Amino acid sequence: MRSPVTGVVSLLLLFVVIIVGYSSVFTVAQTEQVLLVRLGEPIRVVTEPGLNFKAPFIDSVISIDKRILDLENPSQEVIAADSRRLVVDAFARYRIKNALRFYQSVGSIQAANLQLTTLLNAALRRVLGEATLTQIVRDDREALMIKIRDQLDKEAEGYGIQVVDVRIRRADLPEANSQAVYQRMQTERQRQAAEFRAQGNQKAQETRAKADREATVIVADANSTAEQIRGAGDAERNRLFAEAYGKDPDFFAFYRSMSAYETGLRANDTRFLLRPDSDFFRFFGSASGKNGAATPAAPKQ
Repeated sequence: MRSPVTGVVSLLLLFVVIIVGYSSVFTVAQTEQVLLVRLGEPIRVVTEPGLNFKAPFIDSVISIDKRILDLENPSQEVIAADSRRLVVDAFARYRIKNALRFYQSVGSIQAANLQLTTLLNAALRRVLGEATLTQIVRDDREALMIKIRDQLDKEAEGYGIQVVDVRIRRADLPEANSQAVYQRMQTERQRQAAEFRAQGNQKAQETRAKADREATVIVADANSTAEQIRGAGDAERNRLFAEAYGKDPDFFAFYRSMSAYETGLRANDTRFLLRPDSDFFRFFGSASGKNGAATPAAPKQ
């Protein structure tokens, strides 16, 4: 028969075995690397995910993220090579490349961010201080970011950190300078607009003057041609009148009188104060246009 003491001892031994077994294993996740420390001294780094073993009670496990981490840098004022002040907003991406060196140098991600922020600001001032405003804002921005990344990566290597990327999110003039530049740009655009408007008005006046001149020439040529045609018509009419007068003076006189009646006696309330035996009405009394009765022939002797 078992004694109660034996059962208690067995339970205690089982409990100790479980505790020792639990303290002897640890798991490495896919997104982390583990630094194994024995009595305060690092002994090895485990980077492969899975189940691993360690000495119980004397070994401790420090997990370090091996993903790409973000470093948000506060806006900094930088003086460019052309003495222009710029407010630069940049950020960096980095990963922990050497866990042992990282643990020995900075120890935590928070401390690493503080150290990298100082290094990033120094690199920004060095690199951007050698470039002009135009190069930073437009021409060489990509090359300058690569140069800043390379310098920061070289300095961060001593902390077991690899800098993956550095980006300048914004590089603007300070607010006061931006307002002054905006005013200058606005004034310049207004000056250009006034110049273009003046050139347009001048061009319009030249075009109108040219059109008026051409219209005057065309009208003058048309009037000249019309006068020539009218003169030729009048000459032809006079020729025809002369020819008709030469052939039959009485018919010509009759035609001219009819034309005069048509022109002078229109339905516009025209009034004439003439004697009835006036020469103007000679064809009203006789088709031949002769006033009075025909003189009788003298009697033959």
